[in-house]
Amino acid sequence: MSAKKLTREELIARAEKPGKDAVKLHPFYRGKIQITSKCVVRDMNDFAIWYTPGVAKSCLAIKDEPLAVYEHTNKANTVAVVSDGTRILGLGDIGPEAGLPVMEGKALLFKYLGGVDAFPIMVDTKDPDEIIDFVLKLQPSFGGVNLEDLSQPKCFYILNELRKKAHIPIWHDDQQGTAAVTVAGLINAVKVVNKKLSEVKIASIGAGAANIRITHQMFLAGVRPENVIMVDSKGTLRTDREDAEILATKYKEKWELAKITNPQKVKGGIPEAMKDADVVIALSKSGPGVILPEWIKLMASKAIVFTCANPVPEIYPWDAMEAGAAIVATGRSDFPNQVNNSLGFPGIFRGALDVRATTITDEMCLAAARALAKVAEDKGIHENYIIPTMDEWEVFPREAAAVGMKAIEQDVARIKHTKEELIRMAEKKIKNARDTVQLLMKEKFIPPAPED
Repeated sequence: MSAKKLTREELIARAEKPGKDAVKLHPFYRGKIQITSKCVVRDMNDFAIWYTPGVAKSCLAIKDEPLAVYEHTNKANTVAVVSDGTRILGLGDIGPEAGLPVMEGKALLFKYLGGVDAFPIMVDTKDPDEIIDFVLKLQPSFGGVNLEDLSQPKCFYILNELRKKAHIPIWHDDQQGTAAVTVAGLINAVKVVNKKLSEVKIASIGAGAANIRITHQMFLAGVRPENVIMVDSKGTLRTDREDAEILATKYKEKWELAKITNPQKVKGGIPEAMKDADVVIALSKSGPGVILPEWIKLMASKAIVFTCANPVPEIYPWDAMEAGAAIVATGRSDFPNQVNNSLGFPGIFRGALDVRATTITDEMCLAAARALAKVAEDKGIHENYIIPTMDEWEVFPREAAAVGMKAIEQDVARIKHTKEELIRMAEKKIKNARDTVQLLMKEKFIPPAPED
């Protein structure tokens, strides 16, 4: 698995293999999720319990006490994954149908990693107010909503409005999930190179929803705004830029960052922002070639490089290491140090659902980030291990517990549990989900994948 043992051609071939396999296996399975029963069906008489006439008693119980819906139904464990298909991965606006495979994948990860029943819902509208209205109307059926792959700037507006109006957790994974996991990796990366969050200089490459939220989450974790330079497609963010008026009116989130970052008003683009930086956090456009090796050579010693564009990072890890980077992270599972929101949303929603939280706060996200970082630190962090992998399933219960306890502390939880109870609850649900898949595979209800 070590990059040093493979030729450049072999490394590129390995990077391209998941895409080739996906084109073959998606049609074979006709999707990735299905609905199965969780109650007993001993004989046909049981349908009188689960459906009419018996179910009427549960309906009336909920009518008398609306919160009883959490006890009589699966609402407490359900999440809607909602997208309009306008910013799918690094592919852009490819439409709701083309985005459905991503949302199905999201639902699969929710269940296998977090024990959460998630359902993909692609909406045939790009209007932000229509999306807001649609999500609010979903609340009776779902315990939470995961917004996914919405273009900016409307994604900020949609999330902010829904967080104000909804009474269940509303979350935009491209913003909050990516931010939590990235900050977790950053917390440990600076420890490995013996630097401090409050002192490192950071070049943020890309000013989309993910990197904007990452930047705010870094501030909450201890990064100083004056040590950050952000770059969008037109150059470094600064208040004296030629399009300042457009930023201030149309891209308010960028403008707010322009006012508090880059106090030296450094001009230029990616290489100028990277000069003397300790850290690069890149979530811009799919590479390679977006970040060049010679730009990494401009960075400070023991440079930390997060190149997390999908499906291909802005620079391949082996090229970044050869250029002098001490630590390289990407968004891919086939390279070391995967910084991917799949490490975040299953555990974060698990914790939020288990305390029936009414929202997911920024502090809950930071609690998740610190829990993620601590799991890796406990095992021994180093250049190629700054964050846990998805294989380390124990990370999700610990993350869930951290989120649930923070929700209780912030008084946004409807029910309370101890940390130990939350860990046990999460472990049971996640183990059940994983064991179910393995059983279905063993019994061939999920057929084996065809051989190459």
